[in-house]
Amino acid sequence: MIHIPRAARLLALPLLALAASPAAAKLSAAEQRMVRSVEAQQEEAIALLERMVNQNSGTRNIPGVIKVAEMVRPELETLGFTVTWKPMDATGRAGHIIATHSGKPGTKRLLLIGHLDTVFEESSPFQRFERKGDTATGPGIGDDKGGVVVMLMALKAMKDAGTLRDANIEVVLTGDEESVGEPIDAARADLIAAGKRADAALDFEGLVTIDGQDYGSIARRSSTSYTIRVTAKSGHSSGIFGQVGDGAIYEVARIISTMRKELPEPNLTFNIGLVAGGAQAELATNDASVSASGKTNIIPAQAVATGDYRALTPEQAARVRQKIEQIVAAHGPGAQATISFKEGYPPMAPTEGNTALLTRLNVVNGDLGLPAMPALDPLRRGAGDIGFVAADVDGLAGLGPDGAGSHAPGESVDLPSFQRQAKRAALLMSRLSREPSAR
Repeated sequence: MIHIPRAARLLALPLLALAASPAAAKLSAAEQRMVRSVEAQQEEAIALLERMVNQNSGTRNIPGVIKVAEMVRPELETLGFTVTWKPMDATGRAGHIIATHSGKPGTKRLLLIGHLDTVFEESSPFQRFERKGDTATGPGIGDDKGGVVVMLMALKAMKDAGTLRDANIEVVLTGDEESVGEPIDAARADLIAAGKRADAALDFEGLVTIDGQDYGSIARRSSTSYTIRVTAKSGHSSGIFGQVGDGAIYEVARIISTMRKELPEPNLTFNIGLVAGGAQAELATNDASVSASGKTNIIPAQAVATGDYRALTPEQAARVRQKIEQIVAAHGPGAQATISFKEGYPPMAPTEGNTALLTRLNVVNGDLGLPAMPALDPLRRGAGDIGFVAADVDGLAGLGPDGAGSHAPGESVDLPSFQRQAKRAALLMSRLSREPSAR
């Protein structure tokens, strides 16, 4: 069930009532124009959302990702952005939109982050936009096509109110957020460079709303995957636990069990997603399936397990990796084990700078007559692209729409939340963009 907070319902009040409210009295004339602009855009924005959702852009559907980029590009160009399409042939992915808007020299540069791809490839049966009242469903509708639409709504409101003219903004919309191309250094070079230039980063993935309360995201955890491979002496099963040893399956079970007992700590999760063992055990080249063969009377010679772990800070990630390596290295009788790691998303740690940005957003909330947004528990959301810039710039995540069922058939959004989020973003960006840059 999608909960619509009282504050969201207030947005449906007539404009005259808004203008007469105490909250509206706290808004400048330009900010009141932004509010009206967002409200006027709603149906046009939903129409754009429908077109984007109905174009499949699963990460590996390169032509589809490019077609979505071609829908977004003119929207940004109309707003005065210089738009570049950066192909990513070297990583096996479609590419990225990089758009820049040059404003008043010496003022803060804002980095806006989103993505064009979805987890739903062309083979998925879930392919179309459908609207039922204030709810709409469709592949990637919240993650992250809805977020891109909210971003555009906010920027259009700024242009209508005249606050975009002097704003220095860089937009990076990646085409492979759901499955980053390799090498990662190449796949994220442009985003990382943009983070080094920015004074603040705003990530337009989905808003998290719990029991009618909107939350601000000042932290996202990392994502690192790993593969454990075990080899062991084989022989007749009657000889197990003797001179032959325990076999590969008991050894991989020892590793997994020890991890479960010794690794737990706050803000950490770790998972085993695939495991197999036998006389032969093999992980597929796409890392998405395992196979094994053997007999009940053969001591298994091979085992393989894959998983991931998610940490809140770089220090925690490094500490956990070292613990896992130590557990794997403590070989059982007659067995040898190795582990390899594949880096994914770095963490976005909950810094003082991120907290200060949420405080600024809550001033905007107060001026709009919306409730303050507490900081979200980082266990409530996954990793994301903002992690690649988190070491270099203060940031906020979750500026996209409220929704449910991300990454699953039936993924949905709450359509009234588009206005709520676009108003917040437009006012926050306008206020930040007037301030002097620290760069």
